[in-house]
Amino acid sequence: MRIIPAIDIINGQCVRLTKGDYSTKKVYNENPLEVAKMFEDVGIECLHVVDLDGAKAKHIINYKFLESIANNTNLKIDFGGGLKSDEDLKIAFNSGAQQVTGGSIAVKNQELFLNWLEIYGADKIVLGADCLDHKIAIQGWQEESDKEVSEFISSYVNKGISYVICTDISKDGMLQGPSFELYQTLLKSTPPFKLIASGGISCFDELPKLKELGCEGVIIGKAIYEGKISLKQLESYQLNQL
Repeated sequence: MRIIPAIDIINGQCVRLTKGDYSTKKVYNENPLEVAKMFEDVGIECLHVVDLDGAKAKHIINYKFLESIANNTNLKIDFGGGLKSDEDLKIAFNSGAQQVTGGSIAVKNQELFLNWLEIYGADKIVLGADCLDHKIAIQGWQEESDKEVSEFISSYVNKGISYVICTDISKDGMLQGPSFELYQTLLKSTPPFKLIASGGISCFDELPKLKELGCEGVIIGKAIYEGKISLKQLESYQLNQL
């Protein structure tokens, strides 16, 4: 199972939110590149970068920070937030993203999202399935859709999607544990896909449980920044998986 630390960016700073609420913003570092290098130094290979300014503005904004991380580390970066057009996507890939995650666009403009999938392939286009009470949420989690998460994922897996990041918004930033039951249900009730768990990770012991469920990866944010999971623990986990 891949360990994927998250760097969420607002105004060029590394921040975390609680349940996607921008008013809960907490700044952890003013230099995202410094944070990325810290992860790379302990053997982390993948990074999830979210342009929270872009998610709110509905177009990519913080691509210069993506470029800086890509040019100065060997991390494989998945980038999301504000990707709403072909131009946004080109900017993300040209700035060094190796994967991009589309959530709102997959709800609002299925035709465009499927066109991206056809052009770039399933290894580069990740489906973002962020949900609250099993309903997909969009626009930086500011809006709820009528899409049920299991049906939403199934429909896209049947159209060729391989990777899905699923965040239970009620768990995000709460440090009270991930949505084990949700992930178990999704992995049992949908066609095979690579599930990346996100939201609520609170301690190291939850990681083996997610792996046992069949998660392909796990995104960890606040638990690292608040010292609930140490970089040393992540380093040991990475070495034990080799």
